[in-house]
Amino acid sequence: VQLVESGGGLVQPGGSVTLSCATSGFTFSTYAMSWVRQAPGKEVEWVAGITSLPSLFRAASYADSVKGRSTISRDNAKDTLYLQMNSLESEDTAHYYCATKEYWGQGTQVTVS
Repeated sequence: VQLVESGGGLVQPGGSVTLSCATSGFTFSTYAMSWVRQAPGKEVEWVAGITSLPSLFRAASYADSVKGRSTISRDNAKDTLYLQMNSLESEDTAHYYCATKEYWGQGTQVTVS
């Protein structure tokens, strides 16, 4: 099983970032997926989640801290999860991970400065 995040980097406040998570080794389309993050010295924070349902019924949910400026999406044909975040703030600086209940990736760092 592999979950490989990418797309992080240094972003100016107010900017945007799109994170990707390429997966393999499990049936991606059948798994609910999430993005979680951990800032230095802080607890892990759930950021967003998306169900495994077909697109017509698919549901996304967001932490209050990112609601309204973030979009989680998935491409089951590519086994890939995405997170677009806009209006970035310094508080968004963290290591971002894609995750299922069983698997986590190594993460990608987003630094807002």
